Amino acid sequence: MNALTPLILTAALLGGASLPAQADNKTFSSEDIFALEYASDPQISPDGKHIVYVRRGYDIMKDNNKQSLWLYSLSSDEHTPLFADQYSYAQPRWSPDSTRIAFTSNRSGSAQVHMHWLAQDKTALLSQLPKPVRDLTWSPDGTQLAFTMTVPQGPSDFVKSVKLPKKPKGADWSEPVTVIDKARYQADGQGFLTPSFRHVFVLPAEGGAPRQLTQGDYQHYGPLAWSPDATQVVYASDKHPDWEYRTTELNLYGVDVGTYSTTQLTDLPGRETHPQFSHDAQQLAFLSRGNAAVPYVNTELSLLNLKSGAVKSLTSALDRAVGHYQWAGKGDFVIQYDDRGQRKLATLTRAGNITERVSSVAGTSIGRPYVSGEFSMANNGALAFTQGSAERPADLGYFHRNKQRTLTALNEDLLGHKTLGQVHELTVESLFDGEPIHGWYITPPDFDTTKQYPLLVEIHGGPHLAYGPSFSAELQRYAAAGYVVVYMNYRGSTSYGKDFALLLDGKYSSKEDFADHNSAVDALIAKGFIDKNNLFIAGGSAGGIAAAYAIGLSDRFNAAAITKPVINWVSKVLTADSYLGQIRNQFPGMPWDNLSHYWQRSPLSLVGNVTTPAMIMTGEQDRRTPISESEQFYQALKLQKVDTVLIRVPGSAHGIAGRPSRMITKIEHTLAWFERYRK
Repeated sequence: MNALTPLILTAALLGGASLPAQADNKTFSSEDIFALEYASDPQISPDGKHIVYVRRGYDIMKDNNKQSLWLYSLSSDEHTPLFADQYSYAQPRWSPDSTRIAFTSNRSGSAQVHMHWLAQDKTALLSQLPKPVRDLTWSPDGTQLAFTMTVPQGPSDFVKSVKLPKKPKGADWSEPVTVIDKARYQADGQGFLTPSFRHVFVLPAEGGAPRQLTQGDYQHYGPLAWSPDATQVVYASDKHPDWEYRTTELNLYGVDVGTYSTTQLTDLPGRETHPQFSHDAQQLAFLSRGNAAVPYVNTELSLLNLKSGAVKSLTSALDRAVGHYQWAGKGDFVIQYDDRGQRKLATLTRAGNITERVSSVAGTSIGRPYVSGEFSMANNGALAFTQGSAERPADLGYFHRNKQRTLTALNEDLLGHKTLGQVHELTVESLFDGEPIHGWYITPPDFDTTKQYPLLVEIHGGPHLAYGPSFSAELQRYAAAGYVVVYMNYRGSTSYGKDFALLLDGKYSSKEDFADHNSAVDALIAKGFIDKNNLFIAGGSAGGIAAAYAIGLSDRFNAAAITKPVINWVSKVLTADSYLGQIRNQFPGMPWDNLSHYWQRSPLSLVGNVTTPAMIMTGEQDRRTPISESEQFYQALKLQKVDTVLIRVPGSAHGIAGRPSRMITKIEHTLAWFERYRK
């Protein structure tokens, strides 16, 4: 192996490592990432005649995301742009009569609500709001739009009490201090938060003055639901005096649009969210999640009888988390849930009977193959959804009367001329306890079973998330570079039921989840096409924790690429934005009372064993796994003279791959690091 001179790399936009030359243009390259597009937020009109969706892509000159609105006519199969220009568009929402589309855009200079009249081809600006809006929702009569927006709290009593001298005109004083007194004072991607409260508003659909419906120093969350008579808006909130410290509690409330009076509708242990009224206004459906102090709880679809107050769970026997749903025509439902790494749509009766309809909802996670995707439903039961596969990001999908169609081919101009790595399913028995571990591996383009290839183990984050057989720009690039890439839904992953998810309760990371990955390595070596002398490991976030922990348990890997990890759980929970919920749900108690437990789960506890060269990459503005975690590991490895580099990503929060050049930087630095230690 090559010894490495001590250095710290600062990742600039493609400046830290040159892109390796491609042998030809037939395989997927990092430059191709800028040309990828995908469908998101598909919204089918209530009359079932059109679908509007957000078409997403990348701007190579501005290095950011592009979001435009496109319209698909189901009668003529015409696919046309509504708004595709230099501005950004989001939240397209149909009026109940299918004649108008409300949406948000910065086309007026800031994020505002706009309205488009379809037949007249006219568009109007409806709002002049001080903050961006969320949860845009039409009233059933088409006269109003409800939404949520933050309202600043203003200076605290303590700040008001501080007496400071007046700065002389023209004086150059230091910046004012920031006073922090909230328990929830920071958020990844937002930095230090200005104290504010999210409230519910209504706005006339023809424009006018917005009205704030909710009051009080609480957070009021969507999605929102209008009552069928348009007199009430339902939202989720926790109005307990200690709400700031309670991360597992939300109840449903209804606020009267005319009188502003508020009625509490639910009071179950845990979170009740995503309300939807039945057409006869007799029942309210919602998603419910219990408040057990564990890292994973299934989200269920429940039904509230508004007259009797009785609540019934409709999916308690499913043993999968319901992510989204809509009422169907006969009072039944269409639900969205994840099963064995795939997002599915199914019909659900009130008796709890489930019939699968669509199993290809996917494709809105471009970098890594996380389970993803969305859907909506028309009054006639037709479904619009994001349809993805192992070979393509999300296109626009359509399902009606048991027939499924793919309506777009957004990436055929690019990927139709590429030879991609092939995705194969893999199930192994864990070396730890024989537990079945499910996953996939990607073979390089033009794969030859008579040859041997280096193996890259890629570990997903969460840990309570899941990968699936979906297109992944990062993993396809690794395959194009000649690696077999294996990714497993190790114990703790979602979409395999509650018991499997809780196998990691109180022990992440551990020898147990490492055994799951190690079992996959052994299984692929046994197939005969893996070069056992060239094994590599990589992961981000919880996957970064696992990769760092793995090289403390084993020296079988030539090198590791560790992205945005936790290295010391004591320092992590006392510096990161997720501390309130993480301590309660993932640990036996406070760190000062349980130091041995926190230390045992920390990769830093094993750093004395590490001999594997390690590349560590983290965003400088990361508040989920702060860069101080990576610095601890880097310095510990340097003290032991283990080959290591620390790559600081300027301006980046936890989602390093959120900008295309940063995704490319991550990929190409990883490949360059591994190349140094190839035998």
